[in-house]
Amino acid sequence: MNPTDPTQQRIEKIVKSSDVVLFMKGTAQFPMCGFSGRAIQVLKACGVDKPATVNVLEDEEIRSAIKEYSNWPTIPQLYVKGEFVGGSDIMTEMYESGELQQVLGAPAA
Repeated sequence: MNPTDPTQQRIEKIVKSSDVVLFMKGTAQFPMCGFSGRAIQVLKACGVDKPATVNVLEDEEIRSAIKEYSNWPTIPQLYVKGEFVGGSDIMTEMYESGELQQVLGAPAA
């Protein structure tokens, strides 16, 4: 992350603004890719009904800068309490093992 880059600073504010933030393609109601849709489903399964979401398709600066911010090449990207967790594959694996529920503070299913 480049702390002097204004887009990186915006991302930092967004990540720290809510306990659960998902950078995704589309919105929670209308995901624009399968991976983003799966990420929302996993969060809902963990009891997170209204995560803070950022539609990267509406902001090209954020779309490219988030990959540098996290050093992660794909979207969606989940942040919990300011920490990068991973993309939809990692979220799914963590959910299946019960780890994601612990990270989110949700009761294990």
